[in-house]
Amino acid sequence: MDEDILANRIRERLEDLPNVKEIRMMGGLTFMYNDKILVGVYKGDMMVRIDPAKQEEVLERNGCRQMEFNRPMKGYVLVDETGMRTKAEFDYWIELALAHNPNAKSAKKKKK
Repeated sequence: MDEDILANRIRERLEDLPNVKEIRMMGGLTFMYNDKILVGVYKGDMMVRIDPAKQEEVLERNGCRQMEFNRPMKGYVLVDETGMRTKAEFDYWIELALAHNPNAKSAKKKKK
């Protein structure tokens, strides 16, 4: 999928949320929510941060695969365009990431 189109689709979906930031990292564009990685655009796919306990279940969904960044990344999946053709499919992934966000580890460095 075109990365700009996907990024704009994500922006539009998250526009009503407070505390959303975009950061270039991990070779793509990452959307942070409350200082935590939420979703991103990585090599034309949507990167989704999920509850690691749900990983096996979501990997069975169409267009979804394990994210690997030098090693398999537990709690992160990549979804290609076949897994988010409809608004309902796209929203499923965003909602999954938002549901996990309160429990996700913050990317913000702790001050000592």
